[in-house]
Amino acid sequence: MRILVIGSGGREHALVWKIAQSRLVDKIFCAPGNGGIAKIAECLDIRVEDTAKLLEFARKEKIDLTVVGPEAPLALGIVDEFKNYGLKIFGPTRKAASLEASKVFAKELMAKYKVPTAAFKICEDMREAYNYIDEIGAPCVVKADGLAAGKGVVVAKSNDEAKKAVSTMMHDKIFGDAGNKVIIEECLFGQEASILVITDSKEVIALASSQDHKSVFDYDEGPNTGGMGAYSPAPIVTSVLFKDILEKIVYRTIDGLAKEGIDYHGVLYAGVMITRDGPKTLEFNVRFGDPETEAILPRLKSDLVEIMLAVSEGRLSGVRTLRWDSRACVCVVCASGGYPGNYEKGKEIFGLEEAAKLPDIVVFHAGTQLKDNKIVTSGGRVLGVTGLGNTVKEAIDKTYQAVEKVSFEGMHFRRDIGQKALKTTGIL
Repeated sequence: MRILVIGSGGREHALVWKIAQSRLVDKIFCAPGNGGIAKIAECLDIRVEDTAKLLEFARKEKIDLTVVGPEAPLALGIVDEFKNYGLKIFGPTRKAASLEASKVFAKELMAKYKVPTAAFKICEDMREAYNYIDEIGAPCVVKADGLAAGKGVVVAKSNDEAKKAVSTMMHDKIFGDAGNKVIIEECLFGQEASILVITDSKEVIALASSQDHKSVFDYDEGPNTGGMGAYSPAPIVTSVLFKDILEKIVYRTIDGLAKEGIDYHGVLYAGVMITRDGPKTLEFNVRFGDPETEAILPRLKSDLVEIMLAVSEGRLSGVRTLRWDSRACVCVVCASGGYPGNYEKGKEIFGLEEAAKLPDIVVFHAGTQLKDNKIVTSGGRVLGVTGLGNTVKEAIDKTYQAVEKVSFEGMHFRRDIGQKALKTTGIL
């Protein structure tokens, strides 16, 4: 099989890495890819938003299966375009991708089909938003309606902070049209968990649980990012809780979409807060999470290509239970100094080979590129250093030993990835 993976981040490196292990695969292309992906796939100079050019390439090169990594091309309708030409592609249609592309759509769907989530109000102007903030008081959460690269959510500790977030989204247009509408919602308390499932709208197969770390600094301080690290499995998600999340959140959502005439094919990612009142939905993503994917796929023993092919052909019912490595996996993101704000690019990265030589370690590239035979930084999140261990503690220790081998000017990383798991299991 000839496979095309769309994207350039750590998630896509993990996907390409896993796809390359399939007995079905002969050749992998990645558009546009990065410095690490280039070692195992042929990288293409095509932007992820250029759906017409991606379609042209897939048709010309007789691609057997296309795998979409990021949300932007899904929101643009790349799946619809490929299917119109009879091409197999893994991911939801444009309508289904509205679950992530529009938080307003997602919230209204959850309210209609009784999917547990935070109380909320959709606001179309700043005065309406300010009044609601004064009504409910801080802490509260301000969300831009549209796509904002994982940064369109502000957990405000004061009314002034909430109003400032509204102003930057609606007046300053920091996220462009994504801030035309905002959602103000109650602040939920508890631990977050990431639940990813693969579905063809009829059948659902759950992936291993994981937990992301959104804030840029240790102890969940600082602004939200695309994710600074993850671990899998998440001990807080017991088997009983996992079943509860699937029944109350995942199945209700997929069934709700079906009742709206929308079939969902691909990965559905539910960001869940484990509250005293049970699990509540924070958000939905319509693709593999990043960095959750880097912590989940190293544990997956089943052939990912077989699963994705079954989804694209609507025969997921024929896939047996997934096989998993019983070990824990931890991913620590190494980011550019200043991220998620302004940061410099082009910094040479050292120690990659030394880190990769350590046992049970794989270094996934995110914001990197090959320049003059050197790997240099090209994004905010640069690397996802990932390690497996018999326990979460062992996986943490191995991963941070590998992180210490890597360096580039201004490198920043959180030093507490996985600590919540240790507290949950009573080690801390």
